[in-house]
Amino acid sequence: MATEAQNASAAPVDAAHATTDRNFFQERSGIKSWLVTLDHKRIGLMYLVAVVLSFLVGGLFALLIRIELLSAGRTIMDADTYNRVFTLHGAVMVFLFIIPSIPAALGNFLLPIVLGAKDVAFPRLNLASFYLYVVGAVLALASMIIGSVDTGWTFYTPYSSNTDVGSKNAVIWMTGAVFVLGFSSILTGVNFITTIHKMRAPGQDWKRLPLFVWATYATSVIQVLATPVLAITLLLLIMERGFGLGIFDPRLGGDPVLFQHFFWFYSHPAVYIMILPGMGIVSEIIATFSRREIFGYMFVAMSSVAIALLGFLVWGHHMFTSGQSEYSTMVFSALTFLVAIPSGVKVLNWVATLYKGQITLSAPMLYALGFIVLFSIGGLTGLFLGTLSVDIYLHDTYFVVAHFHYVMVGGTVCAFFGGLHYWWPKMTGKLYDERLAKVAFWIFFIGFNVTFLSQFVLGSRGAPRRSWDYLPQFEELHRFSSVGAFIIGIGILLMVIVFVRSLVSGAKAPPNPWGSAALEWQTTSPPPVENFASTPVITRGPYDYHLATEGELYAGFPEDFEPSKKA
Repeated sequence: MATEAQNASAAPVDAAHATTDRNFFQERSGIKSWLVTLDHKRIGLMYLVAVVLSFLVGGLFALLIRIELLSAGRTIMDADTYNRVFTLHGAVMVFLFIIPSIPAALGNFLLPIVLGAKDVAFPRLNLASFYLYVVGAVLALASMIIGSVDTGWTFYTPYSSNTDVGSKNAVIWMTGAVFVLGFSSILTGVNFITTIHKMRAPGQDWKRLPLFVWATYATSVIQVLATPVLAITLLLLIMERGFGLGIFDPRLGGDPVLFQHFFWFYSHPAVYIMILPGMGIVSEIIATFSRREIFGYMFVAMSSVAIALLGFLVWGHHMFTSGQSEYSTMVFSALTFLVAIPSGVKVLNWVATLYKGQITLSAPMLYALGFIVLFSIGGLTGLFLGTLSVDIYLHDTYFVVAHFHYVMVGGTVCAFFGGLHYWWPKMTGKLYDERLAKVAFWIFFIGFNVTFLSQFVLGSRGAPRRSWDYLPQFEELHRFSSVGAFIIGIGILLMVIVFVRSLVSGAKAPPNPWGSAALEWQTTSPPPVENFASTPVITRGPYDYHLATEGELYAGFPEDFEPSKKA
């Protein structure tokens, strides 16, 4: 944001317009008021609690994996148990945390506020999507109880279509869980698309939308278009397991490679379901803490759309070793390099925004800068995997594991943490210990690089991923990586302590603790049920607005038209 616009818009809003007597926490009390709420803010917070719990469960599985890999041979579990643990780690982290974390939790809370709306377009559908998420999580938990799922989080056939009876039922329950979670994702996407099209504040055209909204919009399009492919694929897998249909199982005349095509046609766009909202968060944080508008606003906005569209065309680079034709391989390799361009546009524009900015290194800004560094490493290492001659060697090694985690954890999770720190005062009305939050970031950042930089080296030396045991020459690097995982755990534990202390004894947050010009900071902390006492009117850009008078709001109506009828 330009400094002048920042200073002008960040001034406290007239209390008569911006405040009400009660915030959304105080409007109704009791568990029932939360369970049946239609308030997007409460639904967003319920999502937040659910995805954080899923993250902690998935993180526990990750620590068990790294404990086992501290030394060659058996450490704490046998090979079969190890397969189950890394499958559950991947499935919980991807389907229960990373995919819904930013869109469903932060997006639900913030989207109507940054649009100047009172709620999402379909509040009941919003609540239904949350309960579908809960049902999916319960089904996933049931699969852990009734049997063992050891297929990997991708559920590749023939692993998922040819197991013993106990695993057969568990696989059906787990894939059923992901099937239900897909419907939750679709409903959220439909709701957000409609809200962005129909619920924007007066004057907020497409060139005046915050970049977080652009990222959420692109994500929602992917959710609506790509998720049904995964749902149908998993439904076919369930039918094959339950009724013996020959779809993917070669013993029944099926084709296991067909499953890979279907799965990655969804799952590579799903990577952008995970990363695009994080990019939107980073844009908002950088603008606030550098006191400048994002350089090249429309380029950054359109790059989100470009990433969403190109994401549907590159799934084949996951299958270079599966026997697809050389011509298909050439096309998918070229498209993989092409999709790097809009991502590079974002990084270059963020760096240009930082240039000569009045930078404040608050905790959210540290996570945004960490995102840029870690995501850039993840993106650049992805180019190695998009090059056929190199991928043949690196495929199914720890290089792929490191690349994936630099994109997903270094990107999505780092952005999620940054957004959580950034909007925490707005969501809870409480401030947190900034010093401890910064310490937690540095512990997390150092631990992450210790864990996964060593895995790049492991992969380049040929260490296979998904292996319970390994050769003695890999032991030192595996130990190094495991130590890094424990450092990450310490950083996350400290972060949890920071937020819990904030809820218990944190100081009351002012409406705009960061001095931001963004619209969500111009209402109270926490916001009232209606978000704003008066409807905001956007005048020139996403950070240049005022609160509407009745005359402005109903301009164009006949003078004798009653406001109650106009509403």
